[in-house]
Amino acid sequence: MKEKETLDVMRSEQEMMDRILGVARADDRVRAVYMNGSRANPHVDKDPYRDYDVVYVVRETASFLADKRWITVFGEPAMIQEPDANDLGWGQGKDVSRSYIWLILFTDGNRIDLHIETEEAARETYGTDTLTVPLLDKDGLLPPLPPADDRGYWIQKPEESRYKACCNEFWWCLNNVAKGIVREQLPYAMRMYAGVVHPELENMVAWRIGMETDFAVSAGMWGKYFQRYLPPPLYERYRKTYADGDYDHLWDAVFTACALFRELGQAVGERFGYPYPVLDDAQMTRYLEHMREEYRKNKGETPVCQR
Repeated sequence: MKEKETLDVMRSEQEMMDRILGVARADDRVRAVYMNGSRANPHVDKDPYRDYDVVYVVRETASFLADKRWITVFGEPAMIQEPDANDLGWGQGKDVSRSYIWLILFTDGNRIDLHIETEEAARETYGTDTLTVPLLDKDGLLPPLPPADDRGYWIQKPEESRYKACCNEFWWCLNNVAKGIVREQLPYAMRMYAGVVHPELENMVAWRIGMETDFAVSAGMWGKYFQRYLPPPLYERYRKTYADGDYDHLWDAVFTACALFRELGQAVGERFGYPYPVLDDAQMTRYLEHMREEYRKNKGETPVCQR
């Protein structure tokens, strides 16, 4: 297929919904339709890039899987992902006779995450997500639900065990980040920092937001709404905890993250009566300062031997 030079004109929400429901009404295999996700959430910004998280409740899945080209009825795909097929490729079992999902980005920029599930599966899952909006029900399959809201995604107050684990993981795993930098093992250092340490900072940031909002808001997946809820100076400090591939910049990000985690961790601990690990903080900060000096001394030389 020839690559398009530009995207097609993006279809409107009304056009997309007409197509989604029109297909369902015309196909006797589809018995009900409901929606989850951002388009079911009254509290998110209504930009045109929100996915259409759509579930078709179907009599069976086999005929939909026999010829997957049927999904082009929704538009011309630019790219498709089939998570269930990928899972099978990795050797992970999935009963596709009950459900299947296509993630479809169209050439006009719209995206549908289309999930088909049998009536039996729908009876087990429908309404478990507080962001659920019924769209079509041919047979009265879908029981009544309260209006959709995001309370199922609100920040949760941390139990003391969770708070302690967060602090421990943050401070402990920084030793691996430091060793990765000193050894000039950038992929390892960045993965340990961004994938292990930084998520614990994100947890602490979320709990701080929860404290300020009586734990009645969602911070969004991976903190995508942090900027909405943090005071600008605090968000600016948080922004500086991200680094590029420069080791000196990574050190700066690490120490910025440490200072921010310390401040937020103490505030959260004080709010809930949980002791903040002052000694771990002090000892690890001392270690990090030592390792930064080691890095500076060895900078430009052969990386130190692993130990």
